[in-house]
Parts: sequence; structure tokens; C-alpha cells
Amino acid sequence: MSAFNFNSGSLFCEQVSLSDISDQFDTPAYIYSKQTLETNANAYVKSFTKPDSLACFAVKSLSNISILKLLNDMGCGFDIVSGGELYRVLSIGADPKKIIFSGVGKSKKEIEEGILEGILSFNVESASELYRIEKIAENLNKVAPVSIRFNPDIDSGGHDYITTGRKGDKFGISSIDQIIELSKYIKSSNYLNIVGLASHIGSQILELDSYRKSAKKTIELADSLIELGISLEFLDLGGGLGVPYNEESPPSPENLVSCLEKELQGRKERLVLEPGRSISANAGVLITKVEYIKDDFLVVDAAMNDLIRPALYKAEHDICNIKENTGVPKLWNVVGPICESSDFLAKNISIYADEDDILAIKTAGAYGFVMSSNYNTRPRACEVLVDGDKSILIRKRESLDDLLEMEIIGDD
Repeated sequence: MSAFNFNSGSLFCEQVSLSDISDQFDTPAYIYSKQTLETNANAYVKSFTKPDSLACFAVKSLSNISILKLLNDMGCGFDIVSGGELYRVLSIGADPKKIIFSGVGKSKKEIEEGILEGILSFNVESASELYRIEKIAENLNKVAPVSIRFNPDIDSGGHDYITTGRKGDKFGISSIDQIIELSKYIKSSNYLNIVGLASHIGSQILELDSYRKSAKKTIELADSLIELGISLEFLDLGGGLGVPYNEESPPSPENLVSCLEKELQGRKERLVLEPGRSISANAGVLITKVEYIKDDFLVVDAAMNDLIRPALYKAEHDICNIKENTGVPKLWNVVGPICESSDFLAKNISIYADEDDILAIKTAGAYGFVMSSNYNTRPRACEVLVDGDKSILIRKRESLDDLLEMEIIGDD
């Protein structure tokens, strides 16, 4: 995490001490490095050799509008999975022609909004969805752009909850025969236009061979469509590139782009990718204060409602004290105040800590705040963006009044 380094005994994000941020904004708090976000986004955008290739940032990984605005200004498009995410990216001036709408359960209202806004494509994940899109487009007297998300049946490894490209996963269409028939149907429709093929084989992928296999299967299917007189604008090969949470060594975005461009060499379709974690994960940390020490537990003020990945996936995040070399480390279980035994942030982690110390949970910029909740009526954390020597509040900490604002006491 190059933007997070110790200086004079204290952990810094770029040129700002995390101690100063905790004093100013309290804990728990998510802190993001602008420099790291820019570096990671450029690793995709500037690696493409074709100017019309597109990196659509996966909004689900980190959806704060300040971050989205930053990535939009750098040339990223957006991969969205809800009407809410569509609203977010349009609010910061995103070009609709750089928006891909994925997801298995798009509602009638979400489809209408996508058609009316003129997005690049809907990634269609079932025959039922395709027929719904066509009906809605007909009612609007519009032509809806669609790409078929097919299931290449590739197990990319990792936790079952984040593997998405196997037969039996809820995503995509597995039957090639069905995809061919649906493509023929689209070609004959007055209200549908097939613009691409899409695949997404999972998340936290640590090698390139799975991408290479997926690309070959995508190309094979695209060639079958060409034989039917169906040409495509793009091939969307998804996202999912891993990051080093626990000393893993994933390929770089540059390696991934080079690998896929080699597979697509000589083809007319442009390359579309949907990176999320590999842009945002190591750009963020979650800071939290040690409230109590009990046996081998560090009880901190962040909890599974703030960062659910360890409880949900048994994900491992490195944790450090923001004070450097302050004592002899010990093995601790880092837990939060939630009334669940699953409320842990790390187990058996070697660290020195005392009560009131501030800890930094690393690589928390992806699937951190976006998956947070108000369980146990806990206000969600604030978000802070560091730009050089400046720390900017980009989301206020919720108050207890905020939590009650939407609730209504019914009449007796």
C-alpha cells in the first residue's frame, strides 16, 4: 500500500497522519488515497492499446460519488447493478454510453431508466430478462442495446460466494444453444440490438489462465454469431482481478490487459473490462479505536456492520497499529461490539495494542463501506479522501437522528 507509510513513528496516508484524521473525524472512519485510486485506474486506462477499449469501474465495490467523479474524470466507464447505482453515476456526469448494466434481477423501473438514459448495454442474464427488456423497449418505442452474459463454466478459485462463472451459479446463461437462439431472436426484433457478449468468472482472481480460457470461449461464441450474420461492438470480459490481502501475488492490471489484448488480436470488437477491487481495495483503510482489552480479545469500535467481509467470507485483512514499533506484539482476536459471535475483524493477528490505540484495517477500499449496515442501530462510519496534504470529508458520519428519519410511528 504505497500511499500508506510510516513516517516519524506514525502511519500516514500520502502526507496526512492517520492520527490527525482520527482526531479530526473520530473513529471508525474509512480513509481513501486519491493518489492510489488514480494510479490503479491509470493501470487500466493507459494500458489499452486501442483507444476505444473501456474500463467500466464496478460501482458496487466503492460507490461514494466523490470517488466516482474522480474515476469518471480519468476516463473510466461504469459497471452498475442497480437503479441506485445508475442514479449515482449519472449524478456525477458519467457518459451513458460508458455504462454497462449487469445483474440478474433488473426491475421494470430500472430497465426503463436505463433505456431512457441511453446506456451502452444491458448485460442480459436470462431469457426472461431479455423478453422483459424487449417489451419495455416496445412500450417506450425505443431500441434497447443488449449483450448476452454467458457462463463459460470456469472455476476461477476463491470463496464460493464470489465465484460467478460456473454452471449452477446464478449468473449468466450456461446453454450455448440457448444463447444462439436468443441471439437469433434479438436479430429479428425491432426493439432489441445485440451489441456485445459478456462474461464474468468471479472475484479475487490470482492468475491469468482463467481469464485466458474465458477469452477463448468468448471468442469462439462470437465467431458462431458472426456466422449467423450477427456482428458485435464489444467483448466484455468482466473484472475480478485479485489484490494482495495476505501476501498474495496477483497479476497486475497491465498484465491482464496485455493478456486479453493478445487473445483478441486482429478482432474488430473492442475490449471492455469491469474492474472494481483492483482499483479501490488498496486505496482504502478502516481506522478503529481499541475500546477494551479482554483476555486475547481487542474489542474495537468498528464491527461487522462496518466491515462484513471477515464475518461473511472469512476474509483476512492485515491490521496494524498506527503507532510504529510501540511494544512487543501479541496474538489477538480483533472483535467489535455487535452481539454476534461472528463479529470479528481478524483472528490470531500479531500486533501490539493498548486501550485507546488506533488500528488501521488495510485493503478496505473495496466492499467495505458499501456493504456496511445499521445493525444494532449503529450509525455508519464517515468517509475521508486524502489528496496530498489535505483530508476531505466525502461522507458525513451518520447520527442517531439519521437512523430514525425514515421511520414512522403508526396511529394507534
